[in-house]
Amino acid sequence: MKGERLARAGASPTWSGPEGSSHNEPHLGRCPASHPTAKHTRGARAAAFGTKIIPIDPADIPTLHTLGWGDVFADQLTEDDAADIPARVSQVHRDRLAVLTASGPREVALPNGHPSGSFAVGDWVLISTSQSVMQRRLDRRSLLQRRVHSRAGSRNIGEYRLIGANIDTLFITTSCNADFNEARLERYLTLAHDAGVEPVILLTKADMTDTPDAYLEQAQALGAELAVVLLDAHAPDVPDRLARWTGAGKTVALSGSSGVGKTTITNALTGMSVATQGVRDDDRGRHTTTARHLYALPMGGWLIDTPGIRGLGVSDAATGIEVTFAEITALAAKCKFRNCLHEGEPGCAVQAAIAAGEVDADRVIRWRKLTEEDAVNTATSDAAMGKGYGISKRGKSGALAKQSRAANKHKKR
Repeated sequence: MKGERLARAGASPTWSGPEGSSHNEPHLGRCPASHPTAKHTRGARAAAFGTKIIPIDPADIPTLHTLGWGDVFADQLTEDDAADIPARVSQVHRDRLAVLTASGPREVALPNGHPSGSFAVGDWVLISTSQSVMQRRLDRRSLLQRRVHSRAGSRNIGEYRLIGANIDTLFITTSCNADFNEARLERYLTLAHDAGVEPVILLTKADMTDTPDAYLEQAQALGAELAVVLLDAHAPDVPDRLARWTGAGKTVALSGSSGVGKTTITNALTGMSVATQGVRDDDRGRHTTTARHLYALPMGGWLIDTPGIRGLGVSDAATGIEVTFAEITALAAKCKFRNCLHEGEPGCAVQAAIAAGEVDADRVIRWRKLTEEDAVNTATSDAAMGKGYGISKRGKSGALAKQSRAANKHKKR
């Protein structure tokens, strides 16, 4: 019956795979890790993603379990889905999706009314066996996303740009040089916490500085239980150093500014040899990754590599900010006045902690700045979405004035 959980028995119909051969594939439900691999051809196959050719051996994706399938997805299935196949999105194109199934890679068309922008790498979808068409997307257990809020003249202000879905861990990559920036790291941490994803900071180029421990100490100060790893991205032990967060069924995402070693880490984890770009004289990097991909890891699990982000604004991220600055938000709740601005008001617990040396004053300033920015951007984006359009160039000055008024109003509360 529709709405009821699909019975596990009899959920393994026979179908014709991409090569035209028949396979008994577990379409739906919990797929045991012992299920035999469905073979298509001898040797490796290849899936084309834009200009990249990524070799995929069916032996690397033998079951839905190793693709990341779990109860949270199986519980969403109904009898109406009995003829469909679960697939995980490996890349999003303009009018189609590249997906991975328990029988190998394939491409599926998007039906009308399903824009590609509503799908993210890492999504789980159901596809038809006969027409290779996406039927529906399953609810996500986590979603990394950014909200567009500062592009005057754009018609998509207030909308979300999807980074990756169903992710367990976000590797936030920065380097032990001029790229290291605590405020930027806190923005990435906010992004991860708001999505319910575990953040891990990777400090690359540790072999190129005389003071790696100083960078490690600064990064660890950004969270009481925050994991921080010093890395030489070219060293052969990178997979072992990060093995704690990888493995069968797990998905990690790699983020950070351009030139901090993300592509080098991707090569180390996947065994690929994607060319890297050098850094500029000011230690800033050049873009190597230009699109998001889902890569299989030899040690098990999956990696989503994302393009470098130079500016990361926050919007509608109050929960992420609260978790990122947990020690400060806990103090703020103890202030004498509920509308305390933490700028010297009587009974301010935050200022008292600064005076006692329990909280870093600069971190409090960054917390206030991020909180105010989130309030302004959320209000502006919500207003633009409510009208159904972005801010035009003609209305840019008015939008800026509105932001200023919103910021002042927030400070007075």
